Amino acid sequence: MNKDFLGDDLTSPHQPVLYNEILTALVPESGRKYLDCTLGAGGHAFGILERSSPFGQLLGLDLDPEAIKIAQSRLCTFSDRVHIRNVSYLDAKDVLRDIGWDKVDGVVMDLGVSSMQIDNAERGFSFQKDGALDMRFHPGMGISAADLVNNTDEQELANILWHYGEEKLSRRIASAIVKNRPVTRTVQLADIIRQVVRKHYTRIDPATRSFQALRIAVNKELVVLENALPELASLLNPGGRMAIISFHSLEDRIVKLFFKKESTNCICPPEQPVCNCAHQASIRVITHHPIQAGDLEIEANGRSRSAKLRIAERIL
Repeated sequence: MNKDFLGDDLTSPHQPVLYNEILTALVPESGRKYLDCTLGAGGHAFGILERSSPFGQLLGLDLDPEAIKIAQSRLCTFSDRVHIRNVSYLDAKDVLRDIGWDKVDGVVMDLGVSSMQIDNAERGFSFQKDGALDMRFHPGMGISAADLVNNTDEQELANILWHYGEEKLSRRIASAIVKNRPVTRTVQLADIIRQVVRKHYTRIDPATRSFQALRIAVNKELVVLENALPELASLLNPGGRMAIISFHSLEDRIVKLFFKKESTNCICPPEQPVCNCAHQASIRVITHHPIQAGDLEIEANGRSRSAKLRIAERIL
């Protein structure tokens, strides 16, 4: 198998999704600067730094301190060409200023949870392994999933499961959770959900949608993404590209709508006869339909099955 297909290291705890597609999108060059908003284990970052040698630089951000440790080890050979910070991509502008950068030539985001987070039972992301019900990208920061399921009223809990997980049986699941409080372990929660959502209702594990919904709510993922996109786009030099991989329909919709709005000159309501918004397009959409993994990658890395890559280029 081609080494580039899944990244530089096939033994990595996290194989980067759509690796070649990201490198093709960003076209890394020596002397350019790049921002990896979701560094993870450093898979995409490794490829960008390798392709942009000898003088390309990369700033990698991640909320997960464990991911930071792995990425630092993996990327240490690039020495002063790589800068790594344990912060949210909401803080990207401040970090750029701190390291003396003004703009970047490429931005990459790989949204959602990584395989190394799922594989660590004590992080609380997996419904297949018993662990504390946590789900925070940065352990110790904010409320945990246990806090959420034990302190949220039944109606709000049902709304979370419906809105973020598109779970049709959200009300019944919320009712079952409330009746079985306190819920503190992942397997305990998964068993409660499975008693409500029988296997024949879905081809995936019955707990999948609810766990996804709780993770999104705990980390405020959609709110963070919506708030970050305008600022991240503003950090691009003209001709610089933004490449975003999403795994959830709500994430993909946010990216799609943002790209549509920022690539349009007028955003006045259709019924308004004269434009008075003064809005100017700042990006050009490269992918009018998202790029998805091929059969070979899906076979090698099941996580890539739901991945969607959208790309836009700065024009102003």
